[in-house]
Amino acid sequence: MRQIKIQRVALVRVIDLRYEVLRQGLPRAAAVFDGDGEEQTVHIAAVDGGVVVGCATLMMRPWENEPALQLRGMAVDSACRRMGIGRSLLEECDRVAKDKEIMLLWANGREPAVEFYKRMGWAVVFERFEIPTAGPHFKMIRRLGDSPMTTIP
Repeated sequence: MRQIKIQRVALVRVIDLRYEVLRQGLPRAAAVFDGDGEEQTVHIAAVDGGVVVGCATLMMRPWENEPALQLRGMAVDSACRRMGIGRSLLEECDRVAKDKEIMLLWANGREPAVEFYKRMGWAVVFERFEIPTAGPHFKMIRRLGDSPMTTIP
């Protein structure tokens, strides 16, 4: 049985997986995001025997003038999907938000991942839009402590 650990890590630990899952075919520098080096940015990894198999990054970015954390660069190695790693990463994101006393998270969720995010308590709040290098996305939010959110069709 695997012993996958969710931990906060340095940026360098998440770049390879980000590139492989989210930016392959683009220049490797595309896996580094504006804000990655900011003091309040938190990088989270799912580590299996020293290998990063999942990652997520949280950045302090307001949502409609409200303090919030933006989730970016969420990825799980294709060989490790459907093992609960994504859920564990999002649970750690909730902990980070609570530690920072932030009650709102938001993301530009890729279209194939929207149903997963919805199952994890996120809601679609803006219609589909295109990111030229990454395909169709939806703006999504998760408000901690609220009752389940509704989705805008």
